[in-house]
Amino acid sequence: MTRLGENCVLGLDFGSDSVRAVVVRVADGEELAAGVAEYPRWMEGKYCDPLRQQYRQHPADYMEAMTAAVRGALAAAGETPPPIIGIGVDTTGSSPMPVAADGTALALTDGFTEEPDAMCILWKDHTAVQEAEDINALGEDKTLPDYIRYVGGIYSSEWYWAKILHIARTNPTAYRAAANWVELCDWIPALLTGVDDAAKIARGVCAAGHKALWHPDWQGLPDSDWLTRLDPVLSNIAQPMFSETRTSDMVAGRLTPDWAGRFGIAAGIPVAVGAFDAHMGAVGAGIEPYSMVRVMGTSTCDILVAPPEEVGDTLVHGICGQVPGSVMPGMIGFEAGQSSFGDVLAWFESVLSWGRPDKGQKGSLLPALEAEAAKLPPGAYGERALDWLNGRRTPDADQRVRAVIAGLHLGSTAPAIYRALVEAMAFGALAIVERFESEGIPVKKVVGIGGIARKSNLVNQVLADVMNREIHIIASDEACARGA
Repeated sequence: MTRLGENCVLGLDFGSDSVRAVVVRVADGEELAAGVAEYPRWMEGKYCDPLRQQYRQHPADYMEAMTAAVRGALAAAGETPPPIIGIGVDTTGSSPMPVAADGTALALTDGFTEEPDAMCILWKDHTAVQEAEDINALGEDKTLPDYIRYVGGIYSSEWYWAKILHIARTNPTAYRAAANWVELCDWIPALLTGVDDAAKIARGVCAAGHKALWHPDWQGLPDSDWLTRLDPVLSNIAQPMFSETRTSDMVAGRLTPDWAGRFGIAAGIPVAVGAFDAHMGAVGAGIEPYSMVRVMGTSTCDILVAPPEEVGDTLVHGICGQVPGSVMPGMIGFEAGQSSFGDVLAWFESVLSWGRPDKGQKGSLLPALEAEAAKLPPGAYGERALDWLNGRRTPDADQRVRAVIAGLHLGSTAPAIYRALVEAMAFGALAIVERFESEGIPVKKVVGIGGIARKSNLVNQVLADVMNREIHIIASDEACARGA
């Protein structure tokens, strides 16, 4: 608990299923209290179509859950809430949404409240596979600027431009109604600070550099000629949608009286520029040069930083980008990851639970599966797997590839298959480390954070065995919110 008058900051971490709020004491960085609230519409499965790999979230979910999480955290901090002197924000990404000219999310405007294409397109949405392929084809044209070289040379369907282009092609009505497109990590600070002009929303370099092809080498986003060549329909939206970016240690604006009242804290306190959850999780984990922080949740993100003078002209092919200042000012931030991780295990549990009366009790089978799988030797009884249930993020993004479970026989058991999936996830992680090191960026230490890192000893041990490295697990339950 806090002592009277001790200043604190509030970290907000918008995950795939819920938002977490954590109260951190400024003097020593101690986490004093936390609150968590799920997204109500998302938990009902609204606006999603897994068979089409469509995953959308209503912006009202963020507003409602954020309010509940903050009030819960402050209540947990004691009868007399501590003075909050600042707010930091991180979110999933790339999770862009269309907004009106005044910055209002399009799904909060008349005529679009139930339109999935007007909502936030969650990071795991893979409806834009064709659009990503079109971007990559254009990127191979050597007569044009090489705008994809700093994102590993391969653009993903999970990212900003692919998703915008998909909506432009498939839902012209929603596309034409949008004045701009904003990443969730930029929209939340704009919402909290009362920005009423989409053109004035503070854009974080984290999202812009890793997903929107922003880079200082070309002083902003790809030029309008390149975007029009990608598809003339992109000429129908204001270009450039933004040009300047800020690092996450900068201020986006001041908390409005409206949101201060909803939270129960003082108005006018600074709200920091937003960033992605994995990148802020790495900060919360105390990232150092050449240590790889693995954020292990529904998917994984692998974050590494290195001094620019040591990186030089090195480009790591097939990752999710290398961007100055995306994690820490003064460092090059590298991002990689796996499109599904915890989701792999959750999928297997859902298959085993089909038809069971208690199938709605998420996670009920996993402890028993893990306990039995841990007793098996590596490779179990010959079962093998590839973990690409949601495509492959890195190395070499390809959302069309699919998972495989092989080597099955009448002696195969559920724990043996579970172990094969865990081993597949570990070898996917090894491929990422090997890609970095083969292209000149050493990985000197591996740190694990996130739900899977905290909950699964088996996953941690198999990762350590496959990588032949120690995996250092961070004890904090809220590393991402802490980093924000």
